[in-house]
Amino acid sequence: MTPAIVASDWRAKLKSEWLLLLFAALGLMLAVLDPQPLAAYQRWLQWPTLAGLLGLLIAIQGIRDSGLVQHAAVAVVARAHSLRGLGLLLVSATALLSMVLTNDVSLFLIVPLTLAIGGMSNLPVARMAVLEALAVNAGSTLSPIGNPQNLLLWQHAGLPFLRFAAAMLPTAAVMFALVAALTLLWLPRGRVALVPAHIDGQVNSTRLGIGSLLALLGMVLLMEYHRAPLGAVLLLGLFALLARRSLARIDWLLLLTFAAIFLGLGHFAELPLVRHALDRFDFRDPLTMYAGGIVASQLISNVPATVLLLDRAHDAIALAVAANVGGFGLAIGSLANLIALRLAKQPQSLRLFHRVSVPFLLICAPLVYVAWRWLG
Repeated sequence: MTPAIVASDWRAKLKSEWLLLLFAALGLMLAVLDPQPLAAYQRWLQWPTLAGLLGLLIAIQGIRDSGLVQHAAVAVVARAHSLRGLGLLLVSATALLSMVLTNDVSLFLIVPLTLAIGGMSNLPVARMAVLEALAVNAGSTLSPIGNPQNLLLWQHAGLPFLRFAAAMLPTAAVMFALVAALTLLWLPRGRVALVPAHIDGQVNSTRLGIGSLLALLGMVLLMEYHRAPLGAVLLLGLFALLARRSLARIDWLLLLTFAAIFLGLGHFAELPLVRHALDRFDFRDPLTMYAGGIVASQLISNVPATVLLLDRAHDAIALAVAANVGGFGLAIGSLANLIALRLAKQPQSLRLFHRVSVPFLLICAPLVYVAWRWLG
């Protein structure tokens, strides 16, 4: 390859990894302007979260390579009739799984399945990836274990599981109703059209598939009991010995991107200037808490926003509602949005996401506030 071609390839790669470069630059700038002890950087890096993400990436890559995803895609498409019906089925499955398996795990299961279905049919994959990102935010809102901010607030408030879920039900119901309506309106009419040449439901390796499914289950259990680093190390060792090719195909740059986001946003949220600005607001007022949580989520993502506002929140449910609604809008509002778009790898997906998600937030926010205040 000529130097010009190599340079062009690197420019294209850097352009596609702009999020990594942006937050790496933010982290470096803050480290220079506001140096902190090493312990602070280790805390911001969120090693357990990164370890959990790595374990999920390894297990799902094994499932993909085994051919089980393609086999499942054939089974789903064979029973589907309309594009809107298929889309609503995938969106509903995403929302339901996120209540039990958390938002990121459900995306790691559903988005590869959607890609496989899109490869053998006329299902619009880019639109489905956006819809699934919205659905995972809606579904995970209901469950105390559906996403990190709910888990944190549930434990902080000490509420019973069912009481927390009941308090979040009006919010989750409005969210999912809007996502379902958008699915039916946005997806094209017509029947599912198959591309026979692209249909391949053959399982390449049953052993790899079963082993990877067990690895996924084990990783989820270890994450539930706060042993994600142990699970990641075990899976790294097992796949290095038994499935090295799958290990090589993991999206390692996704891990680096999340590490950069955690460092940059974690440092930014703890700047004295940011904390002093927050002290000016009365977060005892429900509307102030609601609006503040949504705006903070748009700036630093909903999990760091929850941590930032936790000590100022007099009502854990109010903050939970705000942080979950704040997952819509900008892609950075929820890390699940970034995972969905990265897994889908569709051209112009970020632009498409914002064309839909920002208006969705503007419609959803007032409706949720009314439902939460009247029914919550």
